[in-house]
Amino acid sequence: MISSVLVVCVGNICRSPIGERMLAQTLPALSVESAGINAVVGNPASQHSVDIAAENGISLDGHVSRQFTSEIAADFDLILALEKGHMKVIAEQAPEARGKTMLFGHWMDGKDIPDPYGKSREYYLAVFEQIREASEGWVAKLGST
Repeated sequence: MISSVLVVCVGNICRSPIGERMLAQTLPALSVESAGINAVVGNPASQHSVDIAAENGISLDGHVSRQFTSEIAADFDLILALEKGHMKVIAEQAPEARGKTMLFGHWMDGKDIPDPYGKSREYYLAVFEQIREASEGWVAKLGST
């Protein structure tokens, strides 16, 4: 049974904080956190992420980015990576986590969710919608466990 989920992107300031809070809000029985494979350690979520999440009823208050490590990976039942390349890095850094790592967009035909960092607000909004769609797939699967 899955009781904990780690959402992983690159910097842990744009996509993974949204995915974390979205899953945590819709699956309150799960422990959900996030990290980055090349994290901007100690930073809050990006302003576009904060604003768009808030407009959609999701708070990113208190988020502080952190670096993915094998020690962090060991604490979670499921690791959801935003891109296939992230899965490769996770497997290299924490080979023991390979069997519990999946793509966040798995239920969207294995689609990568692109990094909006440095792009327009409209791009962030499009990425937010992809994260929402992917989250709905995970909620449907994890909500029944």
